[in-house]
Amino acid sequence: MRQVLTALIDDTGRQLTLLSNAIAKEDSQVCTRLAQYCKGACTNVGANRAAATLRQMEADASRGDFALCAAALHALEAALDPLRQEVASL
Repeated sequence: MRQVLTALIDDTGRQLTLLSNAIAKEDSQVCTRLAQYCKGACTNVGANRAAATLRQMEADASRGDFALCAAALHALEAALDPLRQEVASL
């Protein structure tokens, strides 16, 4: 489980950088695709809070609401903190 969570955290960390860039460029297609990808990964390991945040980001990006996407990005970082703590305790 530790390896799975570590892989998720590492991969999602890389994706957060890409999401941040897509939001800054207001690229709804890339932002939507990245949010969908990360949402699936989070759902697969039961990271429901992060998945819900990404689901909302995906919807916001498809509407072109990048202010909400930026807020969701910050919420996502906070949602990943419990996973980081879980990995540290394993």
